[in-house]
Amino acid sequence: MNLISGIKLYIEKMCAESGPGMKIILLDKETTSIISMAFSQSDMLQREVYLFERLDSGRSNERLKYLKCIVFIRPTKQNIQLLANELRNPKYSAYYIYFSNIIPRTDIKYLAECDESESVREVKELYADYLCVNPNLFSLNMPNCMSNLNWLPDALTRSMQGITAVLLSLKLNPVIRYRAGSQAAQLLAKMIYEQITKDSTLFDFRSNMDGSAPPLLLVLDRRDDPVTPLLHQWTYQAMVHELLQIKNNRVDLSDRPNVPKDFKELVLSGDQDEFYGTNMYANYGEIGATIKTLMEEFQRKANDQKKVESIADMKNFIESYPQFKKMSGTVQKHLCIIGELSALSNKRNLFELSELEQEIACKAEHSAQLQRIKKLIADERVTIEDALKLVALYALRYERHANCDTSSLLQIIKSRGGRAQIVPALIEYAGNHVRQGDLFNMVRITDAVKLTRNLIKGLKGVENVFTQHTPLLKETLEDIFKGRELDPVFPAINSELVPFRRPPQELVVFIIGGATYEEALAVHQLNNSGYKIILGGTTIHNSQSFINEVLAATNGIQFKHTKSMIKYCSTDNI
Repeated sequence: MNLISGIKLYIEKMCAESGPGMKIILLDKETTSIISMAFSQSDMLQREVYLFERLDSGRSNERLKYLKCIVFIRPTKQNIQLLANELRNPKYSAYYIYFSNIIPRTDIKYLAECDESESVREVKELYADYLCVNPNLFSLNMPNCMSNLNWLPDALTRSMQGITAVLLSLKLNPVIRYRAGSQAAQLLAKMIYEQITKDSTLFDFRSNMDGSAPPLLLVLDRRDDPVTPLLHQWTYQAMVHELLQIKNNRVDLSDRPNVPKDFKELVLSGDQDEFYGTNMYANYGEIGATIKTLMEEFQRKANDQKKVESIADMKNFIESYPQFKKMSGTVQKHLCIIGELSALSNKRNLFELSELEQEIACKAEHSAQLQRIKKLIADERVTIEDALKLVALYALRYERHANCDTSSLLQIIKSRGGRAQIVPALIEYAGNHVRQGDLFNMVRITDAVKLTRNLIKGLKGVENVFTQHTPLLKETLEDIFKGRELDPVFPAINSELVPFRRPPQELVVFIIGGATYEEALAVHQLNNSGYKIILGGTTIHNSQSFINEVLAATNGIQFKHTKSMIKYCSTDNI
């Protein structure tokens, strides 16, 4: 299961079906991102697509009858109306229309009525209604999906449509399970089931005729694991997103001093950048060593280029120059990124902070951790954002501890001018009263299997103090593939498809409230062990985007579980 390959096949199909000749592609805001994350502009030029235009922005009325037009848009009401206006007054010789998801027949009929000049040659559904981040990771690019701790209606519909498109593109008709106790997960699972039932002919894949277990769609809630998005990350892709932010496979360095002009915006795509594709899951130390090796190889090739002493040397130089130039750009790009990561890590004292974050997440040592937190958050060299993350992790871990002292930590945050209201908002969003099970694996675990597993983990120790934490998702996935009983914790919507205690061969996981690159790493590791897992989320979070989503989701609610904290926060923000 490779999402990027699927999207590329769809785009290839669009370009091929329109035949030879110069083409323009007409997109909307979301399909522009979908295309750009799969193909570069030069890739599209090779397929004779010379112009890119937005259907939903001001465009010239100039008629270009020598061009064919590929239309790739989401089937929204606004897009249907804009396309109808285009077809009433066509600018191009022929239109090849592709919708990124299921389109109602009434809309097809309406468009046909508007096409009086009969310029439409093709109308098809291609199920590419999501952003491919990695081969096993997709996003719907919705940084906020809740208000008052309930679904935003548009976000719920968009999530249903995005997941439906993923299932159709992978040709999966799954058992649908959701996190028990999560109304958001149950509502989304129900909507997906209703859509599959409504369009049952599209989902008639007969994929498990051999008697194997049907695929599984698992709908999870970010509120069950608020710890993973708060932790600083040390693998390359996750670290870049945490410190520099990756948006649609692009990193914006325009506000960073000492970055060369040509590197103010960088593309990070594992499909288009071999070095990044190979090393996105490598840790910080490994990346440094790999960059050094790449640099040495580049210097060796650069010296070889200087030895142009004969006609044969000149010929070899001309033939190898494009590859040499590409390698030069790769080395410079990743040196620039690593330089920024290194500078920020040292400036923000991230090694010490991250070690303490990991200790809070993985070990119950209240008194010692409290003293270290007080010392660090009072240090002016520690940014207020990093200080808040430590307090948030402490508040989540020790919310019900007899000597929990979140209030005094919030006083220190408030004295430094920090947004202290973040912490009570986080407890309302994902505190102990919300979470299912025991996120921190503390003494009150009653599940003997989990207790044994944690004891073994403790005896083995960890190789790296910065990567002690394992996301809850990994444990959930391991339980599923071991064939453990799922019904009490993850009930099924379409129970008629459920096999008797057989693990699925294929699994799609969707996290309401956003996935993280740490979870994508866990999925990647399991896939390397022979499993077939796709991970998706309403967005891909770093710690700051997660905090912003928590504030948006809790905006306007009455704080019932954190009254003792509120007096230490700005009352106008509660």
